[in-house]
Amino acid sequence: MIWLTWRQFRTQAAVLFAAVAALAATLAVTGPQLADLYRTAGSSLVDRLSSSDQTLYYTGLLVVLAVPAVIGMFWGAPLISRELESGTHYLAWNQGVTRTRWLATKLGLGATASMTAAGVAALAVSWWSSPVDRAVNSGGSTDTYFPRLDPVAFAARGVVPMAYAAFAFVLGVALGLVIRRTLPAMATTLAAYIAAQIAVPLWIRPHLAAADRTTVPIVPDGPPISVQEGAKEIVVHLDKPGAWLTSQQTLTAAGQPTTVPSSFADCLRVDSGPPSLQQFEGCLADLGALGYRQQVTYQPAGNFWALQWAETGLYLGVALTLTGFCAWWIRRRLT
Repeated sequence: MIWLTWRQFRTQAAVLFAAVAALAATLAVTGPQLADLYRTAGSSLVDRLSSSDQTLYYTGLLVVLAVPAVIGMFWGAPLISRELESGTHYLAWNQGVTRTRWLATKLGLGATASMTAAGVAALAVSWWSSPVDRAVNSGGSTDTYFPRLDPVAFAARGVVPMAYAAFAFVLGVALGLVIRRTLPAMATTLAAYIAAQIAVPLWIRPHLAAADRTTVPIVPDGPPISVQEGAKEIVVHLDKPGAWLTSQQTLTAAGQPTTVPSSFADCLRVDSGPPSLQQFEGCLADLGALGYRQQVTYQPAGNFWALQWAETGLYLGVALTLTGFCAWWIRRRLT
């Protein structure tokens, strides 16, 4: 049964493992030079990277981000839906293989291969990018490179990509079981996985570890301040290297949450073009004189591994739940 299952998706597996191996080999060759450069440049490393280094940095990000989605679409979704579509599952069941064993073999082998592929890719990219991550966490510019806690980089570092891969694979299998058509199952798997990758950073990840919170006055000579939404929102840029700013809230002098007063937008309004720096600072000073402050909530750089393990547990828990659903569905609903 294991050999049969492997034969069913060995082509897809070979293509993905070959791509991951090629990336890992490239990173292994270029990584030591990057580490040597960090030892001499420190936080200024981000300003001394070549265009080829930058290309490798973003390529690694994209590959690790794409691996779980590819696994869900091309490994998970067709694995059972293809058999249900063609009716070949009856052949296995009529030869002494129980439904539970049939499903367990497919899920066990597929999930193991999925986590291995994602783990190798994430390990290679995390190792290669570690000098860049350390430089950014030490105060290096974040204009081009992401802090490790940034939602984009976080999903391509550490152990969490393995959990993403397991989740995506079992999600694809579950949707294939329910939909019973390969192409619709593949499309639905991709859509559902992308939705999860958007929802978790927005609404769940910020609460998986204890966040820090600080309140700063709105003054021209304080932390850098910008405005958004037509001066309806104020954004304070804290000097917290490597931190992930999760939310901001404007407070009144009494400490109550409020919206930015319309008088601030009126103060910034000019007949044409943006306001001058002097006008912007004057409007900020007027706002600060009224007692307005900005409350900033953020995940410090030191919470990286706490968030990694918490989110890994979350996705593996959902994958196990989906596994239980698959077992129930194949025994109770599949005929």
